[in-house]
Amino acid sequence: MEKYQKVKVVGRGAFGIVHLCLRKVDQKLVILKQIPVEQMTKDERLAAQNECQVLKLLNHPNIIEYYENFLEDKALMIAMEYAPGGTLAEYIQKRNSLLDEETILHFFVQILLALHHVHNKLILHRDLKTQNILLDKYQMIVKIGDFGISKILSSKSKAYTVVGTPCYISPELCEGKPYNQKSDIWALGCVLYELASLKRAFEAANLPALVLKIMSGTFAPISDQYSPELRQLILSMLSLDPSKRPQLSEIMAQSICIRALLNLYTDIGSVKMRRIEKPLSTVAPASHRRAGGRVNSARSRGGFLAHSSKSGIPLPLSTVYTWGSGIISPLRLPMLNTEVVQVSAGRTQKAGVTRSGRLIMWEAPPVGARDASLPGSMEQTQSQFISRFLEGQSGVAIKHVSCGDLFTACLTDRGIIMSFGNGSNGCLGHGTFNDVTQPKIVEALLGYEIAQVSCGASHVLAATNDREVFSWGRGDNGRLGLETQESHNSPQQVNVPSEHEAQRVLCGIDCSMILTTQNHILACGSNRFNKLGLDNFTPAEDPHPSNQVEEVSIFTPAQSYPLNEGNIVHADVGTAHSAAITAGECYTFGSNQHGQLGTNTRHNNRLPYLVSDLRGVKVTMVACGDAFTVAIGAEGEVYTWGKGARGRLGRKEEDTGIPKQVQLDENNLYFVTSVACCHGNTLLAIKPLAEESIPR
Repeated sequence: MEKYQKVKVVGRGAFGIVHLCLRKVDQKLVILKQIPVEQMTKDERLAAQNECQVLKLLNHPNIIEYYENFLEDKALMIAMEYAPGGTLAEYIQKRNSLLDEETILHFFVQILLALHHVHNKLILHRDLKTQNILLDKYQMIVKIGDFGISKILSSKSKAYTVVGTPCYISPELCEGKPYNQKSDIWALGCVLYELASLKRAFEAANLPALVLKIMSGTFAPISDQYSPELRQLILSMLSLDPSKRPQLSEIMAQSICIRALLNLYTDIGSVKMRRIEKPLSTVAPASHRRAGGRVNSARSRGGFLAHSSKSGIPLPLSTVYTWGSGIISPLRLPMLNTEVVQVSAGRTQKAGVTRSGRLIMWEAPPVGARDASLPGSMEQTQSQFISRFLEGQSGVAIKHVSCGDLFTACLTDRGIIMSFGNGSNGCLGHGTFNDVTQPKIVEALLGYEIAQVSCGASHVLAATNDREVFSWGRGDNGRLGLETQESHNSPQQVNVPSEHEAQRVLCGIDCSMILTTQNHILACGSNRFNKLGLDNFTPAEDPHPSNQVEEVSIFTPAQSYPLNEGNIVHADVGTAHSAAITAGECYTFGSNQHGQLGTNTRHNNRLPYLVSDLRGVKVTMVACGDAFTVAIGAEGEVYTWGKGARGRLGRKEEDTGIPKQVQLDENNLYFVTSVACCHGNTLLAIKPLAEESIPR
């Protein structure tokens, strides 16, 4: 900050504070955005800084220039150009009469040129609106601002800001379809309409009503004082069908825009119209940006195996294995050239999320298909599955996926839930029981920033960054935690005991769990076999029948020792049993019919059991299937036990209560990034590590 002198605060928001500053070296006024990063990890701070470097590549006279960024007092500081003329929204609000067409087009073509530059750089704005369009001191030159900052700030954003301004959202985004250039053109059409009418094209008293207006595509006509060409241009840009919206180049070629473009260069031709392009080398290479922290990440999520490869062959970005449902030993799934960081399994689905935010699915090949994998996938020999991206997701980054029976829910980096698949039981949360083939936004939650989502067989739980919990879907057994057995086809807020704050939600077949910030378990639904730990008893004492709980319809703290001690760091719920991890130790509870509790016997009792055969193994993750359990050790070990039929244990073995290690076909050092079980299937994602990354 020694280079800047603060003049005054010009804005505050969910992202932080905006300062007007004097740059001491040349006495120039600049804007300094101060973004608190106390809660950001080192990797998140580095990612934010690197994204700012990318933003510097946008160099255009109609785009706010980014000067530099740096960390100061636990805040990310972004220095950028100051536009003293205020925003276009403020300019429009101060008007008492309609603008003449020449002025409208003068502003519009500058925005058009800026957006064309952005799209040529393969970047989407995603939040184009009059509030983000700034003016120079003479209110003649337009400058677009706030590129990409919303992505950096997604974890801090609140309410509607997590989806951009709702009034400018395109119909396809309302339907959960991926954001693309045509969505930016829709927003540009909304801006042009606002210039011509001095009001927004789509406004309503509440969000559902606004979405309905956008989806219907109805808006008041603009004044007939404007030319038919201008009115037709607005109509074409606000077409409900994205394919019917014109490309930016097509808009520029229209006669009214050509005239305005010629006038623009005549009127402000003396303004510096080009800046020196910064070379790409100013952005640190990705390999350098990610250096450091990988070993720590490995320690926190999984661990290393004592195998290595010195063949010189480049390591795959990641590998995903599956077993069960007749696959006896771990099968390497076909992979597109990408890194999978999280996986989920449903009755029929296998899904993963890539580091770049895309949703990848593994499916059985079409009947009669010869080549089972897509071109470019890393494994061309397996015929059981093919891999595909759900569809192009330009502008929509997925950070988490969860699979239920015949349906899937995914969470974007902006805290939005999208769901698709079978709509029976209302488990899609769209207010209907209809099936949806492509991801569609759960509109009822658009006003919340969702932090995590979990799907059961036919119900869903979601937790917000404000520790609120919502549930929907099938309601019998009290699995929704809403005090009734009723089903709901749209999200309902759950009453969490006031002394607890939800951190993570889990859904079973007929029950639900909440892991709290205080490391307690709350649960509701069927407690058959005490699979939720709700029985009240002391250590080493089988509960008296009067203390046994079969079912609860509100979230209730676990009562069984040691689950009631408040030291649970991880848990998972299976069909008839559950597992929880304390400080590296694994406890199981529920049915033990097939040895899934790891007790070496088939004896059933309702006491949580410490899996003693895993003593000496620091367990970091656990997953429960229908009658088997998978545990991951801190050194990358994968252990399974329980029912062995149809390959559930990843090896040829009958039922066993003894945890044994699964052998993966790996010659490289790796750590486990994610594991998921559903019914009789397991899905496991690993990331190889270069030998030089191993701590000595």
